[in-house]
Amino acid sequence: MGPCVLTIAGSDSGGGAGIQGDLKTIIAHHCYGATAITALTAQNTAGVQAIHPCPPEFVAQQIHSVVTDLEVQAIKTGMLHSAPVVQATVGALLARYGAADQIPPLVVDPVCVSTSGHTLLDPSAVSTLLKELIPLAKVITPNAPEAALLLSRETPIIHLADMIDAARDLATRSTRPVLLKGGHIPSTTMEDVRHVTEEHPQISVVRYGLAEEGILILKNLERTAPVAVDVLHEPDHVTIFVRPWLNALSTHGTGCTLSAALACELARGLNLRQGTERAIIYTYCAIQTASPIGQGRNGPLNHSHALSTRCIPLRSPEDPHPFVRLLVRDTREMWDAYTQHEFVRQVGAGTLPRAAFLYFIKQDYHYLKYYSRAYGLLAAKSTTTPALSGAARTILTITNEMQSHRALCHTFGVASSELENAEEGPATMAYGGYLIDIGVQDDAITLIIALLACLLGYGEVGLQLAAFSSSASSGMEEGLTGTPNPYQRWIEEYAGEAFQTAVREGLGTADRMCVSEDPPSPRRMKRWREIWARCVRLEKEFWDAAMDAVGNRSGGERE
Repeated sequence: MGPCVLTIAGSDSGGGAGIQGDLKTIIAHHCYGATAITALTAQNTAGVQAIHPCPPEFVAQQIHSVVTDLEVQAIKTGMLHSAPVVQATVGALLARYGAADQIPPLVVDPVCVSTSGHTLLDPSAVSTLLKELIPLAKVITPNAPEAALLLSRETPIIHLADMIDAARDLATRSTRPVLLKGGHIPSTTMEDVRHVTEEHPQISVVRYGLAEEGILILKNLERTAPVAVDVLHEPDHVTIFVRPWLNALSTHGTGCTLSAALACELARGLNLRQGTERAIIYTYCAIQTASPIGQGRNGPLNHSHALSTRCIPLRSPEDPHPFVRLLVRDTREMWDAYTQHEFVRQVGAGTLPRAAFLYFIKQDYHYLKYYSRAYGLLAAKSTTTPALSGAARTILTITNEMQSHRALCHTFGVASSELENAEEGPATMAYGGYLIDIGVQDDAITLIIALLACLLGYGEVGLQLAAFSSSASSGMEEGLTGTPNPYQRWIEEYAGEAFQTAVREGLGTADRMCVSEDPPSPRRMKRWREIWARCVRLEKEFWDAAMDAVGNRSGGERE
């Protein structure tokens, strides 16, 4: 049995928020939940129909019964309804623990208004909350309207910059850390995040469900697309938590769920920043995986999502490529060494020695033969017409790529016979042979994963070099030497629409098959990760070989 978490809150007869939502969250975190009920509500997905408050002395008795018997590891408060209940709660906690610094981590969720607009906290209780309960808290978790109410702020909190200011002001006033939730601010974008962090470089940004910085092929949000943002203001640091905005209606009980999840993480010993990140992700997934329930506008979250074992998050419009995103994140260091290789940098700058490029293009020509054969094996393993068609289209793309290699070699004075008769290097044989081995021995999905590293990596390189081309002051086409870049044609090949279309199709196929059609067991996922990691390493070694062929690992001017 996990650590004991006490929730002091109101009862939600509809089961989505309050005590009921808290207990579901606590169980999902493998903790033991204890309760003190502050009020009974008659409510459902359509709203709150009635409230029956518990006598303050009975609330205090419930708290006393729990804390004098159980070893409570964390506490959260939700709907307290009135000033006398707030005072009864404070009195019961201090009676048991003696002083604020002896109370287990206390998460104060200042619940004031329900999602449907029903008042859940008597206005006269706000000052009592600020003066008596919040000073005992480990953290307070208001949403934007609640933060404005606690600050007596007349202007609404509607922008990220407003959130930063309000979190700072509330933390200063309360002398407590503040987690200001941005669920009521749907207009925030990644551009807003960028502007704020440029103005305040000391602010940290924690991302979830977004393309990693510097990985263009996985960038699934435009800069103008909305994101959900929460701001954690601690005494010595500010952290912004960012994830895609969910256009969801199953949001009833979001604040209760987040604060209960945070209490569980603190009960397990995590620090505030770590616990906040995990609580936010849990709540986000609970919204993302919820199914509509009830006849009202706002249904409850899926609190039990964490109890089902999934190696890969579900696909969604906000995160269409969760599987590939996980693979890249797992191998980020090697992925960067591959896609930002010195070979790539020198190609973009136009400074790669001619001999290194010719060695590479000859080896790549022969590698593409292996690659097309592997797709032939994929076609043989395909069981549907769309899968056969996809493999066939990719083989056609590869043969066109080989034709481009022949044409490019011709511009460098390399005859087709020289290209065809070039001896395969060790890196080429190792990588090509590995793909064929996977194609012969494993199933179609595993082969797709092995083939992805090449497809996605070259797609990423194409986008990076194209972006560098458009942003460089001298223009990529002239390189860094002031003369035309001899490799511009190669760059355009991989940045072009034809190849990028193949990349998008490959991304979609991998995530569709691995997430939706045949989700893996942990053992199978482990093998997929190992195969992906090996192929990323083989890709890097392929470019290593080109640089080693002319002794140019450290860079240099082109011949």
